[in-house]
Amino acid sequence: MFGLIETARRLRSKGLMGIGERNAEYVLRYNPRKFYPRVDDKLITKRLAIEAGLPVPELYAVVREEHEIADLHEKLRGREQFVVKPAHGSGGDGILVINGRRGDKYRRSNGQFMGREEFDHHLSNTLSGLFSLGGQPDHVLVEYCVQFDPIFDNVSYKGVPDIRIIVFLGYPVMAMIRLPTRLSDGKANLHQGAIGVGIDIPTGLTRRGVWGNEPVKEHPDTEHSIVGLAIPRWDELLLIAARCYELSQLGYVGVDIVLDRNLGPLILELNARPGLAIQIANGNGLLNRLRRIQELEVAGALSKDPAERVAFSRAHFPTI
Repeated sequence: MFGLIETARRLRSKGLMGIGERNAEYVLRYNPRKFYPRVDDKLITKRLAIEAGLPVPELYAVVREEHEIADLHEKLRGREQFVVKPAHGSGGDGILVINGRRGDKYRRSNGQFMGREEFDHHLSNTLSGLFSLGGQPDHVLVEYCVQFDPIFDNVSYKGVPDIRIIVFLGYPVMAMIRLPTRLSDGKANLHQGAIGVGIDIPTGLTRRGVWGNEPVKEHPDTEHSIVGLAIPRWDELLLIAARCYELSQLGYVGVDIVLDRNLGPLILELNARPGLAIQIANGNGLLNRLRRIQELEVAGALSKDPAERVAFSRAHFPTI
């Protein structure tokens, strides 16, 4: 607890941003509501990314109506692995990862099997809006199941780590990787018990981690160090994130990317209201970095070239 208090004090001196300031000064100011569907609907995000030439997991099927659930089993007959997710979900709720089969049963990422009736019930709940933003009726996406890069073999528990990069006016300003744990049931969600590990923007090296309210240097399940990992293809990840500014038309956006061992970086989703725990994971506040970009905005010096924006961020935003 003492370490966390000291971290909070240090962050305040480094420009810690609270949720009220995030909402008023950045989300409301820089994110026009008309563009929210670009990030709140994963199907629209996927289509826009494909049009922009950005990589996403392959889409296998879309279920929009109850009567289409029965047909889905036939469409998936030859597939051992896939992911089911709500198009308008948030926080990882409703995501179902299937990594094997036994007859008519599907094996989940936690090793448990679910029968066809339970599977159908989950899809029906998703369509009804149980997992969607605002509880509105939803549709279901079924897509490629990411096989994470081997660098994460020893620092992830039964799930796929993802990398969150916050982008402001096209400039990557802060990044972290979220590592699944036993507590998070293999999900890369901090609120459910995953670890957040800060990534140094210039080098792509992991620096420090936080698990709940506890600073950590090792994964609690594997006991391997989470510090000093070199994120593969870091240049490419930053460039993809920077290009999501044009894709989303949102000034303040969180970009979630996974690293597939065969396909490389893939965009999972975008978020118009990215959380602030990334500051704790990095031991740095966001405000100073955001204000540095705002200085460029005021001076009329914002770049339209994503590669130039990445170069600026790497030069100015080290995690110390």
